[in-house]
Amino acid sequence: MALASLWGGLLALERRAFLQAMISRPLVAATGTGFLLGDLEAGLFIGTVLELFYLDSAGMGASQPENDTLSAVGTAAAAAGLGLDSGSPSTPALWSAALLFFVGLGRAGRWMDRALEGHSTRSWKRAVAELEAGELRRAMRQNLWAMWPYFMLSAGVTAACAMAGVFMAQGLDFLPLRTVRGLAWAYPAMASVAAAVAVRGARVQGAVWYAALSASAVILGTVLASIVWGIA
Repeated sequence: MALASLWGGLLALERRAFLQAMISRPLVAATGTGFLLGDLEAGLFIGTVLELFYLDSAGMGASQPENDTLSAVGTAAAAAGLGLDSGSPSTPALWSAALLFFVGLGRAGRWMDRALEGHSTRSWKRAVAELEAGELRRAMRQNLWAMWPYFMLSAGVTAACAMAGVFMAQGLDFLPLRTVRGLAWAYPAMASVAAAVAVRGARVQGAVWYAALSASAVILGTVLASIVWGIA
């Protein structure tokens, strides 16, 4: 789990300040998280859905997109954590559960980015002042101080999501078999909608993503109704 947390923190830096070689894209970020947590398949399949969903997401001008990297590493960590409790790789039902429960991570990450902008601005101003005073080394340290909160918060979120997945697994063990099957059916539904988002573009992301969740809820509702009324 420590390596996965380190991975999450480094990706936050790669996304904003260092290298920017697209390693922080959801497909790579989630796959790496799954690999480090011993569930490569979970990372790959979570990353595929989120990569499609965030494919056309980019910051332009004053607009700031959702934090797709935090969404990817957090959701993949949760999915892997769900599988860790059973001692075996996770399943489509667990991928769906992770996507449903952690769908808000992208927006939470955007809020985090905005909250840290003030800290970055203050560090930049101090660096400029120290450069003007001829203090080159102290100015360079300000850059490191500006990046540190991004690393720590992303690493912490990654670890917290993995632990949350382990605890959630204990609750999912009590679900009826038909409900688990409903969750498994929900994964291809979400993947299909994410593909539609990739084709249509970022402008419809919010509406279509929540439509995917609604479709998943309908599937689960149908399964639960079958259980209650004995239809299935």
